[in-house]
Amino acid sequence: MQYLEIVLNLPLNQTFTYSFIPPEKEDEELKPETGKRAEVRFGNRRMTGFITSVSDEIPASCPVGAEKIRPVTKIIDKKPLFTPELFETARWISSYYLCSIGEAVFAMIPSGGRRETNAPGFSFATDLSEKTTAELSEEQRRAVSEITSETKNRYHYLYGSTGTGKTEVFLQAAEKVMAEGKGVIYLVPEIGLTPQVVKAVTARFGNTAAVLHSALTPSQKLSEWRKIMEKKARIVIGARSAVFAPVPDLGLIIIDEEHDASYKSGDTPRYHARQAAMHRCATLGISLVMGSATPSVEAYHLMQQGKITRHTLTKRLAGGAMPEIKCIDLSKTKNSGCISDELAEEVRKTVGNKKQAILFLNRRGFTHFFRCNSCGFEMVCKNCSVPLTYHKNENRLRCHYCGWSTEPPASCPQCSSLDIGYSGFGTEYIETETHAKFPNARIVRIDRDSLTKKGELQEKIDAFRNGEYDIMLGTQMVAKGLNFPNLQLVGVILADTGLHLPDFRAAERTFALITQVAGRAGRYFPDGKVIVQSYNPLREPVRFACENNINAFYSYELQQRKILGFPPFSRLVRLVFRSSFQNQAEANADQAAEILSKFLSEKAEVIGPAECPLLKISGNYRYQILLRGNNIALLQKAAAHLLYDYSHPQSVYIECDVDPVSLL
Repeated sequence: MQYLEIVLNLPLNQTFTYSFIPPEKEDEELKPETGKRAEVRFGNRRMTGFITSVSDEIPASCPVGAEKIRPVTKIIDKKPLFTPELFETARWISSYYLCSIGEAVFAMIPSGGRRETNAPGFSFATDLSEKTTAELSEEQRRAVSEITSETKNRYHYLYGSTGTGKTEVFLQAAEKVMAEGKGVIYLVPEIGLTPQVVKAVTARFGNTAAVLHSALTPSQKLSEWRKIMEKKARIVIGARSAVFAPVPDLGLIIIDEEHDASYKSGDTPRYHARQAAMHRCATLGISLVMGSATPSVEAYHLMQQGKITRHTLTKRLAGGAMPEIKCIDLSKTKNSGCISDELAEEVRKTVGNKKQAILFLNRRGFTHFFRCNSCGFEMVCKNCSVPLTYHKNENRLRCHYCGWSTEPPASCPQCSSLDIGYSGFGTEYIETETHAKFPNARIVRIDRDSLTKKGELQEKIDAFRNGEYDIMLGTQMVAKGLNFPNLQLVGVILADTGLHLPDFRAAERTFALITQVAGRAGRYFPDGKVIVQSYNPLREPVRFACENNINAFYSYELQQRKILGFPPFSRLVRLVFRSSFQNQAEANADQAAEILSKFLSEKAEVIGPAECPLLKISGNYRYQILLRGNNIALLQKAAAHLLYDYSHPQSVYIECDVDPVSLL
């Protein structure tokens, strides 16, 4: 008899011991091995778990005697699905992000059927273009050479405005690594929004490329996983979870559009693909190369400190030039609706010249933020320096970090003007106005609400690229890596919306969105135009984005973060208490704040509790606490103390997010 340690997909930070009785006719393929799946009974449930160890004696950690150990129902896999290196990564995810080892393992592995099938994986094999390697510029050549050489610093950043050929550098670096017999992982923010990158990778590497895609069935994912483990695929392209691909002899990890928030998981375990990639690269002693036109503030800070080597690309390679960016001050123009007369005129000219326009709407934002129409003053929290949100039902301005609130002033505190109010636009209103102002234009809208069927996003993007539409109305989805040869004009309807989110990253996101969406214009010809509409054209994120002054923005933002003590000058752990009973969520958050304050004493700060900016989601009320300090291990220890050492009502669920990217 053998004893197996098995992890299950449960929020319990332990392994479970099961026995295995070898059958009379021994089947070599179905004997227990570390990394294989086994079917077991857990209570009254039938569950699938992963074997973490096999021994001939009962493990010392087993809390019950031999007579109470249940046998496994069956061994599922013929060959292991997990490597020792991935188990080590799962243990790191579990300890760093404060989740169970089972939750970490199951987040990494595709949950395929009982047995592997020979279902085909998702692939572009029928859509391969010629395998061509572009001629590199001097800047690109230098970057490829340094990324692939044995350097002391293994972390690299490819930094350059949109259209400067970052993808080609990634591809040629991957080619060099693969020529040495090593494998590559290539991460993109969302596969559906980066079809050109996926196409470029699969065109260049053909059948040696595997695509881990959310549209795959679990069986197809498992089939791709096997293909990777068996070295049939040597380059893996995919979104966040592809960072865990079991690539043998891994030699390079690439993270495209590193700044993108979708690299952070919104569910347990709340890991960040960048952190996981850094951990794997450090463990294996291999290179990590990231790239973006708008690096995250944390990555930019690490480049300044020399902890990440920076490679800068300056030239647009398709013959285009950086577009002319003009900012329109909405507080000084009388407009009928939310599309200014100047922007409307430019749209008409563009469509008349048989060119295309994108009107970009940043939908994420609160419509109710306090603003003086005379001097532009906005109310911010006295403790946190983030915008206050107006709560209409209680007629108060409230901070969603620390809970501080105040009555709305009757006049502007800065200039005493009575011309004050609350601002914001709605999407449907803008769409109606676009149809009314441009009745002869062919208009397509792309956002999460307007996409109702599978494949519709790609259909609409292809139709716009092929010239079937004149104007695209889009949200953040159109800011990511899309490439339209006939696009001449980009209009940002309201640049400020994101600035009013009660989140210390609001300025960073606003700057990145304007810069990224502006980069769509004029990639193939020199007369691209961008018009940015704003009530706050002098606010730094808007002004520096319109001036294309990237370094000035990062200098300003780092200075602000340092003054306020936010990352990268501190570390955060966010705890969210959610329950369908508001009083229980609030009471539990209050109690937790007391426990954490005693545990941390003077060593770190406990901010809150306060209502989450979005108090109620899916019928659950939400309150949050932020732990802030310089020592992440101490914050993790405090959060673990709360999560594992204290019991709380079953009706309250506690979410723990280490290094959160959003506080909404």
